[in-house]
Amino acid sequence: MFDAKKIKKQIVEWIVEYFKNNASSETKAIIGISGGKDSSIVSALCVEALGKERVLGVLMPQGEQQDIDVAYDLCKTLDIAYVEINIKDSVQTLYDEAVKAGLELNNIATFNTPARIRMTTLYAISGIVGGRVANTSNLSEDWIGYATKFGDTSGDFSPLSDLTVTEVKAVGRELGLAPKFIDKTPIDGLCGKTDEENLGFTYAVLDKYIRDGICEDEKVKEKIDRLHNMNLHKINPMPVFKLSN
Repeated sequence: MFDAKKIKKQIVEWIVEYFKNNASSETKAIIGISGGKDSSIVSALCVEALGKERVLGVLMPQGEQQDIDVAYDLCKTLDIAYVEINIKDSVQTLYDEAVKAGLELNNIATFNTPARIRMTTLYAISGIVGGRVANTSNLSEDWIGYATKFGDTSGDFSPLSDLTVTEVKAVGRELGLAPKFIDKTPIDGLCGKTDEENLGFTYAVLDKYIRDGICEDEKVKEKIDRLHNMNLHKINPMPVFKLSN
């Protein structure tokens, strides 16, 4: 049985220890806040661990973001400072320059580039204010590669990467966050479909398979295994050639 109260306490202590060993007493946690459960819960954990003065939220819409009000509400609820950097022009400039160079854009580029621009933005702000960038990934999404390499898979410290979506939500409830910050349906922002619609299975099914090895639908099991194996490069260390004696 997952003990959310115990795990929440352990994560908070872990964040405290990380900053004690890897930062000064004034170093801030820099968190890209989308309004989704992961960034909301990481923000709340960091506030509890470090105090609200040492947490800086970064909102990074790409043009207009329909649900950005949830991100605003989170910053207000936690009483944390935030900055808003619109990445639309940065992304479009890169696309335009690629086209000028004779390259043809495709779905892979247009899906992953904004996530990488956002991570670059987080590190730029981290360098300006003196901070450590929080990774907000969870185990479920990492397991099937539903993340962008050098985008949302990056960061300096990762409080939730060993927790499934189900477990992350339980920690969020233990933190006392409102349901809108925990149960908001994640949408990819491109085609308007939910994550689960794109995947073809629910996180509940995925989490059960990750933790218990049980998946009653053989086709879904095969798809999860295939996604896991083909996307391991996103979370494994980069292969390095080693000199032999």
